[in-house]
Amino acid sequence: MTISEQDKTMMREAIRLSVESVKKGGGPFGAVIAKDGEIVAATSNCVTLNNDPTAHAEVSCIREACRKLGTYDLRGYKIYTSCEPCPMCLGAIYWAHLDCIYYANNRKDAAEIDFDDDFIYRELEKPMAERSTPIIPMLRDEALVAFRMWAEKEDKTEY
Repeated sequence: MTISEQDKTMMREAIRLSVESVKKGGGPFGAVIAKDGEIVAATSNCVTLNNDPTAHAEVSCIREACRKLGTYDLRGYKIYTSCEPCPMCLGAIYWAHLDCIYYANNRKDAAEIDFDDDFIYRELEKPMAERSTPIIPMLRDEALVAFRMWAEKEDKTEY
């Protein structure tokens, strides 16, 4: 896939946001969601500023874009992020159905400055019983009630 001048402009904005975030006391991450060179949302990391561990630049950007556009489906849009998305952000990007992910720094670069997203990637490769945080299944039969209801619901909004 080729990288256009427009793509570079969008990425430079994500990078600018990451630099501004550091100056404000936030984490060194920025993200932009755009379509046809028009920015719909542009945010930076606010984890420490908002006391919210999910306030990564990408997740915040997806939230802002969805709010502005009035949809949970961002097909047709691209995300530009100053760093390779962590597993949480990558999951959010897939759930939002963004068409393409552009990133600048990679997860090894992040690990070098003590943002060890790579740790989570490694954890996900392990069987559940070997992960550092216990993951314990329980009450599945009771929980399946909601799933059965969903499967039978005729007027549901699929996503």
